[in-house]
Amino acid sequence: MSSILLLTSSPRAESLSTPIAVDLAEKLKSQNPGSVVVRRDLAANPLPHIDDLFTGAIRKPAEARTAEEAAAVETSDELVNELLAADTIVISTGLINFNIYSSLKTWIDNVARAGLTFKYTESGPVGLATGKKVYVVLASGGVYSQGPAAALNHAVPYLKSVLGFLGISDIETIYVEGLAFGPEAAEKAIDAAKSRVQEIALAA
Repeated sequence: MSSILLLTSSPRAESLSTPIAVDLAEKLKSQNPGSVVVRRDLAANPLPHIDDLFTGAIRKPAEARTAEEAAAVETSDELVNELLAADTIVISTGLINFNIYSSLKTWIDNVARAGLTFKYTESGPVGLATGKKVYVVLASGGVYSQGPAAALNHAVPYLKSVLGFLGISDIETIYVEGLAFGPEAAEKAIDAAKSRVQEIALAA
């Protein structure tokens, strides 16, 4: 059974990245009968930030952890299992201060686990979360996919770097940008994103 992991992170009620990502996940599901969508709304249900207890616990074998340490990594273990089980991952975020929302960064901190999603070898780190396709829906007021502001887009390079570290290299970004340039520009950006979603679904 195919699994689609949907991660939404915008705290904004009028978010545009969220509905486009949800639509993409649902369309992919409809094109693949029997598939399931596992959704994590990281804004509505924020994950705990990692702390000293967590970082100590993940360095121990499960059987050596105290009850408190086991509880500290329980959510992280669930997130790792969801990531590893997924065939497709749909991530939505706005561009906030030139990067991703902190709620999404916390998810990354929880799933980047040595021995589970990556491992160290004599020749360097090797990602273990392989064989997955990722779609990133990125909304922004300005235009950051190209042009003079592209250098300020740290969200996409960061996601590609950290996901690549985990073994995921097949990543496509769907931009919903220029939203602050007036109603006409916003409508054009939304329509372009929706068209790309439709193309992806039809090709699935």
